[in-house]
Amino acid sequence: MLTFEEKDSVPLFIMTDDTGMIQHSVFSVPDPNSGYTTDDNARALIVAVMLYEKFKSEKYIKLIFTYTSFLLYAQNKRGTFKNFMAYNRNFIEEEGSEDCFGRCLWSLGYTLQSKIIPSSIKHAVENMILKALPNVKSLSYTHSKAYCLLGLNLIYDELLETSSTFKISKYTVKEDIITLSDSLVENFKCYSSDSWKWFENSLTYGNGIFPWCLLKSSNALNNREYLDIALEALNFLEQQCFKQDYFKPIGNNGWFKRNDSHPCEFDEQPLEACGTALMYMEAYKLLKDTKYLDKAKLCYEWFLGKNSAKKSLVDNFTRGGMDGIMENKMNLNQGAESIIAKILTELLLSKYIDF
Repeated sequence: MLTFEEKDSVPLFIMTDDTGMIQHSVFSVPDPNSGYTTDDNARALIVAVMLYEKFKSEKYIKLIFTYTSFLLYAQNKRGTFKNFMAYNRNFIEEEGSEDCFGRCLWSLGYTLQSKIIPSSIKHAVENMILKALPNVKSLSYTHSKAYCLLGLNLIYDELLETSSTFKISKYTVKEDIITLSDSLVENFKCYSSDSWKWFENSLTYGNGIFPWCLLKSSNALNNREYLDIALEALNFLEQQCFKQDYFKPIGNNGWFKRNDSHPCEFDEQPLEACGTALMYMEAYKLLKDTKYLDKAKLCYEWFLGKNSAKKSLVDNFTRGGMDGIMENKMNLNQGAESIIAKILTELLLSKYIDF
């Protein structure tokens, strides 16, 4: 049985100070020179909420306050979010990427829908969501739309249950879900063919979020078209990442362009194993087909050594996740993104999978 113990959360505390989660490390030691990103602290908030839900320990509440406070500081007057912060707590930009915005909305949505988070935190989260929502319809990039959909669907689920306690309009959120989902469907129809079932002319980073978010939208709105396209895309991504009996993500040193003969092999990153596992978990929750659990398990085993390098990406001392598999070596640093990817994957899969 895959079990997640409190000691598995130690890397989160190693990388987090009073400001937030530090971006990079030198091996397992946090590197203050790298500063912080809102991206990392948004994802860390999701993990902290999940840890508090699981263990009910006050130390995770402290993390929740730290990461939520970081997002409050990061949000600008427009309701979007600054991303890169130097170690002196000064942001070096006025506005981050649309992806950063999407990840923040996902994080805020996850926190809002948690059944255990105190209302005083939820209302602070609600204020950030209210400021953010007017920016949703102006998003341009497919990845940012997908990340937003993860958050919007979580927000919508919560509003359907407890709408009387929030100022957020469930009708506005539903309209945004339809707008963004329809946009992804339009992309899919534009770019896909018999041999290419995808939303763009290339497979790049975070690929699993596309089928994942449409699976969520299909469930929330009972939309069959969203479901069918999500499964077509899921199957296409699976064909690229499971050509062997283990998970091999699209390499980020070149990606996979439509006219390429095969995907770039390296570098392999933990973000892909995590996102693909979460995609399969969503498919399993919706369709109850255990083949999706089996694939999610293989994505997790990528961390443990069932990968192209046949080497574990887990530090036996810290239990942190390493940064990835390069062509001729392993990247042994344990940055925020890698640590979060491993913990998030473990927390979700430990609910369902026997090893």
